[in-house]
Amino acid sequence: MAVTIKDVARVAAVSPSTVCRALSTPGMVRTATRERVERAVAELGYSPNRAARSLITGRTGTLGLIVPDLGNPFFPGVVKGIQARAREADHAVFLADTDEDPAAEIQLVRTLAKQVDGIVLCSPRMDERELRALAAEIPLVMLNRRVGRIPAVTFANGDGMRQAVTHLTALGHRRIAYVAGPRASWSNRERLRGLRAATAGAGAELVELRGVQPRFDGGVAAADPVLATGVTAVIAYNDVIALGLLSRFNARGTAVPATISVIGFDDIALAAMVHPSLTTVGLPMESCGRAGVDLLLGLLQNKERFATTRRELGTQLMVRASTGPPPHV
Repeated sequence: MAVTIKDVARVAAVSPSTVCRALSTPGMVRTATRERVERAVAELGYSPNRAARSLITGRTGTLGLIVPDLGNPFFPGVVKGIQARAREADHAVFLADTDEDPAAEIQLVRTLAKQVDGIVLCSPRMDERELRALAAEIPLVMLNRRVGRIPAVTFANGDGMRQAVTHLTALGHRRIAYVAGPRASWSNRERLRGLRAATAGAGAELVELRGVQPRFDGGVAAADPVLATGVTAVIAYNDVIALGLLSRFNARGTAVPATISVIGFDDIALAAMVHPSLTTVGLPMESCGRAGVDLLLGLLQNKERFATTRRELGTQLMVRASTGPPPHV
């Protein structure tokens, strides 16, 4: 005879609803209670029946995940964290890629809304008005963007830039370029705001280069204009742009870091593999994905409590071989 959730509840001396919470949103259950439930599950060999649970709760046990570009090495780390945390909570994940198209993003949200309990939006590209409208229709959590009071998990972009500038100015750099990301990007605005404040506070000059595609080719195209400014260091919006800069600098015979220092942002896997290895601001991508799922599951359990929750994750400068003193020091 199959073990039921009532059997687990009896052995753990809790209610069936507490067993459900302990398995789906463990962060909402006291540690001692959760451990009792886990012991009972292991002792009885209980395996949740997704179809039965759906009939009882009215939920599918499935979450939607929408990303703008799976080709960007930043997003697989986030996706990995989301899938791992969802699996722990016995939820499946539907994944969709919008190819940086806001219209496709809106259409996918509305389509998935019919099939999932809630949606995690990674770095959404649609405008604020559209995001607010969708958040009113379906449980929604954003990653790497903040709009109004919609639940979100973000990174401490400003502090990351402060760390980068502190590192460069300690090496002796006084003229620093920034190769910006998309003008409409929330994270680009946050990084630029933090960078402006950090350079002003350090007494350093900031040269801004805009209109760059956040891809490897964008970094390649931006390299010559960067060198034309005469700066001794450059910070890129993301690691992919930074890798493009390194490639073009190498093609021109411009030594890194002897002639110019380069810093990226994200700490994708390739950052440590290139030569010279890339100094970059590391983001806890998997932790972001896990936190997003926790927030969405909490929202599904208690909308009022989690409806406006925000979490900001710290950043860490990873100092590698692409930064050094400017040539005149």
